[in-house]
Amino acid sequence: MTASLTRRHLLSAALAAGVAAPFVAPGAGLAATGPVRLTLPGPTGPYPVGMVPLHLTGHSRPAPGDGPPRPRELMVSVWYPAQAGGHHPRAQWLAPAALRALLEAYGYAGDTVVTPSTAARVGAPVRRNGGRLPVVIFSPGAHDHRATHTIVVQELASHGYAVITVDHTGDAFVLFPDGRLLVPEYEPGLGAPDFAYDIPFVLDRVAELAAGGNPDVDHRPLPAGLRGGLDMRRVGMFGASKGGTATVIAMSLDPRIRAGLSLDAPMEPTQGISLDRPFLMATAEFTRAEPPVAEFWAHLTGWHRHIHVEGAAHSSYGDYQLLVPQMAAAVGMSDADVAGFTGTLPGHRAVAIQRTYPLAFFDQHLRGRGHFVDGPSPAFREVLYIP
Repeated sequence: MTASLTRRHLLSAALAAGVAAPFVAPGAGLAATGPVRLTLPGPTGPYPVGMVPLHLTGHSRPAPGDGPPRPRELMVSVWYPAQAGGHHPRAQWLAPAALRALLEAYGYAGDTVVTPSTAARVGAPVRRNGGRLPVVIFSPGAHDHRATHTIVVQELASHGYAVITVDHTGDAFVLFPDGRLLVPEYEPGLGAPDFAYDIPFVLDRVAELAAGGNPDVDHRPLPAGLRGGLDMRRVGMFGASKGGTATVIAMSLDPRIRAGLSLDAPMEPTQGISLDRPFLMATAEFTRAEPPVAEFWAHLTGWHRHIHVEGAAHSSYGDYQLLVPQMAAAVGMSDADVAGFTGTLPGHRAVAIQRTYPLAFFDQHLRGRGHFVDGPSPAFREVLYIP
């Protein structure tokens, strides 16, 4: 990093390099204003949303660095359209213990904020409307967790998708059913290929679920209608930052992924990968001025579009765009600190983009519905199409 690196670029540079960075510059003070209860907007689709976590184990893969292969243990969540489930508890955005660890890792008091509730009901029965649900996999960014893009995830679920969000153990704040809390390991750390190697295994477990099985290693009960309810012929994937790069690599590894979406991904390393399936690339700070992004773009041979949102920062495609401003006063963030997460894009416009573009993309390429993402829309003048 150079001495002139701004706070806005501190996080994105760290994510690209695969190292940890604090939410704000060192030395920022904490304000003793008490915990703030964070909130997220609900989805707009016609269906209620359900969610169930799954504990997956079983495959081995190379360890980061020079370590020998080791068994893999993952936590994922399945989000889906639900029947009315008012007696089922609301799903939390992040378990309190994991949120505390996340805050403390970035220099904040662990009791600064209270985790938000989501729109999902844990374990609610699945609504299938006579057919199987198309599947979308989500991979988060570096040193984070699978809930970072809940606004997008629950929007997709409310419109009839089953969305599987993945914690990449070793680079995630993840709580297991037995109470173990794991935090990111920065040395040797996981790269985008490590994230991508998790995806075929996850898809194998999703296929087991689609065939009527229960892949949960603890054999916990599943929501009614989930077994046999997923359509493995219609699978997409999206990811943020490192997870966006992992989406590209995973598509090169697994032909079951029919369409992919990246959210401001550094695209390192994707050299030599050529994709002939639909791909939507959304950028903010990692534009085609970056050589890895430009090289990746040049090797796309199927349907592809590049959108760039004016005023967006690296985090503008996810929940932090709304959550960080809510917690700013409690933790002592300056306006410049907040702008590092939000850019100049207003929160309500970020939410509208998050709700609209992923859904329209997957509707077009997994369901054959509409052509909204083919070109610019007058309703979203800040969304530029880059030829």
